[in-house]
Amino acid sequence: MIKLFPFIFILLWSSAFVTTKPIVDNSEPFSALAFRFLIVAIGFLIFSFYSKKEIIISKKNIAESLLTGVLFHGLYLGGVFFSISKGMPTGIAALIVTLQPILTNILAGPLLNEKIGWKQWLGIVLGFIGAVLVLGFDIGETIPISGVVATFIALFAITGSTIWQKKLSHNISLPVNNMYQAIGGFLFHTLIILFFIEPYINFNATFAIAMAHQILLVSFGAFTILMFLIKHNSASKTVSIFFLIPATSAFIAWLFLNENLNLIDICGFIIASVGVFIATRK
Repeated sequence: MIKLFPFIFILLWSSAFVTTKPIVDNSEPFSALAFRFLIVAIGFLIFSFYSKKEIIISKKNIAESLLTGVLFHGLYLGGVFFSISKGMPTGIAALIVTLQPILTNILAGPLLNEKIGWKQWLGIVLGFIGAVLVLGFDIGETIPISGVVATFIALFAITGSTIWQKKLSHNISLPVNNMYQAIGGFLFHTLIILFFIEPYINFNATFAIAMAHQILLVSFGAFTILMFLIKHNSASKTVSIFFLIPATSAFIAWLFLNENLNLIDICGFIIASVGVFIATRK
């Protein structure tokens, strides 16, 4: 079953880009995320109690988990949700943040002592060429600049959080760690609401179904699998599976959201995916 975790993760993580659109169409992004991670934190709290996990941990471990939650659930998801709410196509948003393996491999050398060779640098070049092909002809026209900026913030956040999570050496149980990370995400989005935006959520059927998908399948499912993979594998090996996400997200978006990709976009997807694969393979 564990061998299937990467494939399950790819499918669940990719589907999140699709259900993000109906959520931001019926709510303000940060309000939706605050609501989501409040439910997720409560869910992991109940599960931790039920499975008799030690919830009271050291202040250091709590702070580390909260910071991971701010990076993953706050800056990363906040950037993705905000960009899509501004009209960023879900497939292109997925492509940008899936350049994460390239950045992770750049940083894995100095921060995690993982060797980076010429194949990684070749992959870096191909990955960015692919991103430029997809973005360069549309930026400022059909693609909102604010969405591009927010998505790149999300890219750096998920890269930093992956490196940070791998460097942590504590042995907190997975549900307790996820609970504190969800609290970190909730606190981040709550602060955004209090100081910068007017909260709004339309609790209709569309929002409820999409949010249920993200809570149950993504936060409880995909994210838990990701934390498991980061803990038990090297950072570069873990993030290598992300190269499959752009194509999977684009297919799901085409299937459910009727989004179209032109020839240049498709070429960009292929080149970037090949680049990420080369940069992260052994």
